[in-house]
Amino acid sequence: MLAPFVLAVVAVAVVVTSFISGVFGMAGGMLLLGLLLLFMDVAPAMVFFGVTQMAANGWRSALWWRYVDWSIVWRFLVGSTAMFCLMRTVAILPSKAAIYLGLGLIPFAAYALPRRLSLDITRPGAPYFCGAFIILLQLLAGAAGHVLDIFFQKSPLQRRTIVGTKAVTQVTGHVYRILYFGSFEVTFDTYIPAWGYVGGVVLACAGTSLAGLVLLRMTEAGFRTWSRRITIGVALTYLLRGVWLLAAP
Repeated sequence: MLAPFVLAVVAVAVVVTSFISGVFGMAGGMLLLGLLLLFMDVAPAMVFFGVTQMAANGWRSALWWRYVDWSIVWRFLVGSTAMFCLMRTVAILPSKAAIYLGLGLIPFAAYALPRRLSLDITRPGAPYFCGAFIILLQLLAGAAGHVLDIFFQKSPLQRRTIVGTKAVTQVTGHVYRILYFGSFEVTFDTYIPAWGYVGGVVLACAGTSLAGLVLLRMTEAGFRTWSRRITIGVALTYLLRGVWLLAAP
């Protein structure tokens, strides 16, 4: 079982990262997963992360329900479900170094794409590809909210539609994450009591609720500018962490 001090750190992180995700629709998950991997093995960290983030995104979906673009959601679900079924037959458990490197490299790769290959989620076939690609990244690189954000940041959708639609798609992604990594959890020693999961859900919803007040006051330009800055900043941090883990004896 995790030490009381570690549980306290994780509790604070759940609130803070849920608040960040609630405002920008991304980045919070990257931060929380990176912290959890400092204290846990990959599988239990992924399951706990999935539970708290599913709660945060579920509550965020409820807050912005009327702004959700359902035409994007159902096509995203088709792609993500197909990829999950494929990956479940492979059952690969990535290392911590691989996860950190994936979290760090993927945003830069997406931003480097030429304009003619712009990842705009409103394009007809984009949600299918996005759903499959995002679930693949979630299972192999740990988190993909920052990549999902790129699909939306390059679209003409307004900020509340972006946050609400992304939240609905991410709920499904976290369900698949729990199902996938839950099958590995028995091989690890890290133990989180049931009340830890309940507390994580409550704190995640609290952070998400606070974020709604900030999002209402944020401008479209400010939303997009800070989303990009946070994504790049977190990605650089994880790149350094991944390289350090690879270089460590």
